[in-house]
Amino acid sequence: MSGRRQNNVQRLREERLLSKAELARRAGVSVLTIDRVERGAECRLDTKRKIILALGLKVQDKDKVFVNGQSSVRRASPEGE
Repeated sequence: MSGRRQNNVQRLREERLLSKAELARRAGVSVLTIDRVERGAECRLDTKRKIILALGLKVQDKDKVFVNGQSSVRRASPEGE
C-alpha cells in the first residue's frame, strides 16, 4: 500500500513505557494520529517533530525514529528546471 512507511515510533514509545494516549498528550496530537503514524501512515513534518520531542529525543535524532529520514513532505515537480 502506498503511503506506508517504516518507523520506530511504537518501539521507542514502548521502551519508554508510554501509552499511545500519553505520547499523544505529550506531543499535542490525537491518539488516532499516533496510531496512524505507528502503522506507517504519512504525516506532516511538524507532527514528526512533535513526536520526536515527546519521545525525549532531539530533532537531530529523527533518523532513529523515522527510518532513512523518511519525509512526508511532497516536493513540487521541477517544471522549470
